[in-house]
Amino acid sequence: MASATEDPVLERYFKGHKAAITSLDFSPNGKQLTTASWDTFLMLWNFKPHARAYRYVGHKDVVTSVQFSPHGNLLASASRDRTVRLWIPDKRGKFSEFKAHTAPVRSVDFSADGQFLATASEDKSIKVWSMYRQRFLYSLYRHTHWVRCAKFSPDGRLIVSCSEDKTIKIWDTTNKQCVNNFSDSVGFANFVDFNPSGTCIASAGSDQTVKVWDVRVNKLLQHYQVHSGGVNCISFHPSGNYLITASSDGTLKILDLLEGRLIYTLQGHMGPVFTVSFSKGGELFASGGADTQVLLWRTNFDELPYKGLNKRNLKRLHFDSPPHLLDIYPRTPHPHEEKVETVETTETSGRTLPDKGEEACGYFLNPSLLSPECSPTTTKKKTEDMSDLPCESQRSIPLAVTDALEHIMEQLNVLTQTVSILEQRLTLTEDKLKDCLENQQKLFRAVQQKS
Repeated sequence: MASATEDPVLERYFKGHKAAITSLDFSPNGKQLTTASWDTFLMLWNFKPHARAYRYVGHKDVVTSVQFSPHGNLLASASRDRTVRLWIPDKRGKFSEFKAHTAPVRSVDFSADGQFLATASEDKSIKVWSMYRQRFLYSLYRHTHWVRCAKFSPDGRLIVSCSEDKTIKIWDTTNKQCVNNFSDSVGFANFVDFNPSGTCIASAGSDQTVKVWDVRVNKLLQHYQVHSGGVNCISFHPSGNYLITASSDGTLKILDLLEGRLIYTLQGHMGPVFTVSFSKGGELFASGGADTQVLLWRTNFDELPYKGLNKRNLKRLHFDSPPHLLDIYPRTPHPHEEKVETVETTETSGRTLPDKGEEACGYFLNPSLLSPECSPTTTKKKTEDMSDLPCESQRSIPLAVTDALEHIMEQLNVLTQTVSILEQRLTLTEDKLKDCLENQQKLFRAVQQKS
C-alpha cells in the first residue's frame, strides 16, 4: 500500500478526440471512462491492456456533458444541438434522443438511484426526465440567464443549479420549488456539485474562485483563490475530504477540505483544463482540456484510512477564517510516454469538422474557457458582462419605472410557472392517452380472438 504522503502520479493518457475535451466520467465499476468533446463525438475508453476504444457518433454539435448511469448500463450526453441522448455503452452504441430544450443543453446528471435525469440548458431551465418511461417529467424555472449545470443531491431530494445570472439555486424535487439561493456579485459559477454526504455544495467560479457552502445553515464555509484563470470544473473525492479543481490556467489543484488548504498543483495539460472527475472509489481521477488529451491519474494521497482522518479532524470541519495556502507543492509537467490508444468507430459520419480556431472560439462564448488567441471572439461577451455593473444612468432610473419593471418580472415568473404546470399536465395527458391506446389494442385483439 502507498504511504499517506505519496503524491498523485500520471498513469496513462488517451488520445482519440480531434478537439477539446468538455466532460468525462468513470463507469461505476471503474473499468471504463467516457469522454465528450467539441468534435461532436463521445468516446468510451477501456482500461484493460490493448483494449479498443469506441467512438459514438450522433450529435450534430459540441457535446457539452456526459455521465454514466449509476448501474453503468447507460450513458447520458448533452449537446449544443439542443438534444439529450441515452446510449448503450457497448460496441454498437445504440441511442435514444430526448428533445424538450429550446437552446443548447449544458449538463446531464443521473439521480443516485438511476430513476431520474436532470438536464440544464441555455433556455434558462432545468428539466427532469423519467428513466423508467424515458420521457420528460417537469421543468424548473427561476434562473434569468443560461443555466450551466444542475446536479442531484445524493439522496435525490434536492437539485443544485448554477447560472450566468450569478446565482446558485437549491430546488426541492418534491414540491418543485426553489428553496434556497446563493448569489455572487463578481462572477458566475461554471460548475456546481454536492459533496458525498449532501450537506455542502462546491462551486467552480468564472472569477477564479472555489467556494464551499453548507446548505443546512446557508453559510459560506470556505473560499479558495488558488487559480489564475476561471475554474471550469470540480470533483469531490468519495471520502468528502478532498476537492479537485480544473482551470483555464492549465492546472489541476487538489484541496484538503479538512485542513482548508491547497496540497497539490498538477501541470499535465497544455492549455485550459475543462473537466476533471474522481473515479467512484477515489483511487483514480481523470482530466481533459483544450489539448484534446485525456489524462488518467493515480490518486495515492488518499491512502490514509478515512475514519482515522475524520476523527482527527472532526473539530476542523467549519472555518470562519480564510484558509492559509502556504503548503503548495508545485509539480513539473509529466512526460507523455504511453502509446496512443486505438479507436474503433461505431458509426461513420461524413460531417466535416471545423478548423481549430472555429472550434475554440465559435462553440463556447465564455471567456474563461478560451485560450488567449481566441480573445477577439469573446469581446461581445465581455461587453455583455460589463452591462451588469451599475452606472450613473442606471442609478437615476425613476422609481415608477423600477416598480413597473419589478411588476413585469413578477408576471414573467408567474408565466414560467404556468408553463411548467402545463408541461406537467401535457405529460400526464400523454401517459393517459398511451394507456388508453394500449387498452384499446388489447380489447381489439381480444375481440379478434373471439371471432
